[in-house]
Amino acid sequence: MLLLVSVSVTFGANAQKNQLTDGSATKETRALYNNLKELSKEHTLFGHQHATEYGHGWFGDENRSDVKSITGSHPAVIGVDFSGFSGRPSQAIEQSKADVRKTVADTYDRGGVITAAWHFSNPVYKGGFNWVDSLSKPTVRLLIPGGEAHEKYKEILTGIGTWANSVRGKDGKLVPMIFRPYHEFDGGWFWWGKPHCTKGEFLTLWRFTVSYLRDSLGVHNFIYAFSPDNRFKTEAEYLERYPGDDWVDLVGTDNYGDMGRDNRYNLDAAILKLKIVSDYATKAGKLAAFTETGLETIPNTTWWTNTLLKVMKAHKMSLCYVLVWRNDTRSPTHFYAPFPGQVSVPDFMQFYNDPYTLFENDLKNIYGRKKFLGIF
Repeated sequence: MLLLVSVSVTFGANAQKNQLTDGSATKETRALYNNLKELSKEHTLFGHQHATEYGHGWFGDENRSDVKSITGSHPAVIGVDFSGFSGRPSQAIEQSKADVRKTVADTYDRGGVITAAWHFSNPVYKGGFNWVDSLSKPTVRLLIPGGEAHEKYKEILTGIGTWANSVRGKDGKLVPMIFRPYHEFDGGWFWWGKPHCTKGEFLTLWRFTVSYLRDSLGVHNFIYAFSPDNRFKTEAEYLERYPGDDWVDLVGTDNYGDMGRDNRYNLDAAILKLKIVSDYATKAGKLAAFTETGLETIPNTTWWTNTLLKVMKAHKMSLCYVLVWRNDTRSPTHFYAPFPGQVSVPDFMQFYNDPYTLFENDLKNIYGRKKFLGIF
């Protein structure tokens, strides 16, 4: 069935609150932002982390994803990670950048959307991106201006910025990306988490990161996403470490805990939290998204329609995408999207066929400024 969604994209006349934080964003980045906002009025794009890089029992196959093996379409949103861009030998860093560059460019060329997380390996202490009591020490204060590791942090950001300015599609254009740094900061499991830095230190880190990439390194193809975990019940709690509207383009939340993890379902809580995010986005002129969720091993055969869709459709919310976590290539139990033969496949096909959800094959010209965006 052919649906036709009207998209009115205006770049100069909108109120300030409806503009990207980067006034010099590329034409394609501005188009993606505006088209996502328009689509979110009636639809949500489905996303999967590392979907085309590897999946359940396979790695590196060309133009493959577990979702495509079931539905015939890749997810509309592909999640990548900048985790390999620092904290490794230089040869491994360059290989990681090359691999992610290919994934990003291929997704853009197919018409899909990219979101980039950053599991940032601690640049000062051991322990990787996790907080490890026996190894980790407060690091955020060392990275911000005046900190002893500030120059090292600038070098790492320069590596990201140089890479971002090298990622181009077949059309020669820079590929827009939703960049989601320092996610789940309200918990304590990452070294940038709330117990390990003050509010002022975190806000300074965020604002410096955006300003250095945008203003010093000339990165103009990022949409900046803010995504705490689910530890809030009010808008005030959600915004407790919000850097400000001038520094954020997309607001979201990661929520596994209310969605079935450890057999704990609290759908009313999940709905409330998503509504807080969506309502704030509407008020502030931002995009909103369900930035991470999922149920590991998906033993609930109707999780897609009776949990995920039910939560997202409970109110009139504007959520531009929902992303579930990765399918590990070796682990028989660490997966969040179905694959051929998995028990939730029939329900996932109902989820796929619901007019509310969009997959990559549904997207037409999401990086363009045409008056009409066709959705098949």
